[in-house]
Amino acid sequence: MISMASISFSDIFKSNFLDNVTSVSILDMFIAIVLAFGIGMFIFLVYKKTYSGVMYSSSFGTTLIALTMITTVVILAVTSNVVLSLGMVGALSIVRFRTAIKEPLDIAFLFWSIAVGIVLAAGMIPLAVIGSVIIGVIILIFANRKSSANPYIVVIRCADSASEKQAVEYLKGKTKKCVVKSKTARKGEIELNMEIRLIDDNTDFINELSDMEGVESAVLVSYNGDYMG
Repeated sequence: MISMASISFSDIFKSNFLDNVTSVSILDMFIAIVLAFGIGMFIFLVYKKTYSGVMYSSSFGTTLIALTMITTVVILAVTSNVVLSLGMVGALSIVRFRTAIKEPLDIAFLFWSIAVGIVLAAGMIPLAVIGSVIIGVIILIFANRKSSANPYIVVIRCADSASEKQAVEYLKGKTKKCVVKSKTARKGEIELNMEIRLIDDNTDFINELSDMEGVESAVLVSYNGDYMG
């Protein structure tokens, strides 16, 4: 009978180490990585189609593809060997992400990519494919919905308080909702930032507003909720 004292840590780590690494076949690895690339491309196309931010970043779309494939590779390695999984957890624990996520929907795409990589590496291919299709269709339906109730910001520059009051009253008559977000007064100029909700898709009232006496300029911009006064 072999005593426990005679077994060293080196013997434990040497035991079946190489055999466990090869527990996932080359064919399974190839299929998982190829599917990860394909679904990653699908995620990228959905992201590109539904992006509604100020400036589109192609590098983020490429990151979604790479993240799906990298997650698949990592999970395949973790499930292949217990010792390797412990080292992987220790290595990933020191990783810190410093990039700020400005669009809330971007977080969903990141988690989507990671989840697909995990599911594919676990061998649940139908779940990864069918789930991605359903998620993609839902995002396409809801993210591309355009409504006149979406908020907008109107920036108005007026010459005096009289023209300011006239412009505000005009906006209230042409919109569902009109709220002053900020007001800047300078000598000979008053600047208003106002959040509005349109009655319909017609924006011709901005042209009429800019032609009013005392109104120097009127600008209509889409408002995504990230207001900074």
